[in-house]
Amino acid sequence: MLPPSWDHQPTPVTALAPDPLTPTRDITHAHFQAGDTVVVLKGVAGGELWGESMRVVAPSWHTPTDEDGWRLRDATGGSQSYVTAHPRYLVHLSLRCPDCLIYLRAMEDALLARFADRNELIDCGWYTTTALGQLVHTADARA
Repeated sequence: MLPPSWDHQPTPVTALAPDPLTPTRDITHAHFQAGDTVVVLKGVAGGELWGESMRVVAPSWHTPTDEDGWRLRDATGGSQSYVTAHPRYLVHLSLRCPDCLIYLRAMEDALLARFADRNELIDCGWYTTTALGQLVHTADARA
């Protein structure tokens, strides 16, 4: 299994694709700790999963889900250096934990074949950031 590509890349092409796994992923707040390096998977690039790498900073209430979340820092800055995210959106990069590896493999199985014929950076359109700096999966968005 190849690791996901977590480097920042050129502006992605949006190709809406359903996310069959993240909305029902059962990962608790305790699975991650301050200081962990994580990736939020967002799509595919050149035959690998693609996402944004961030560092877990501190506990933070995730308002869109009304559950414990994590404040994340994007070391590269960009338009927003800090966001709050639900634990089910995160995958360990700094650890090779079984739960995250199983999730990665399942995401690869679900997505890579679907975009095998495309080489560009593809954002599957699963996430948005609210005005409060909360990263929200489309399945968790409130009307």
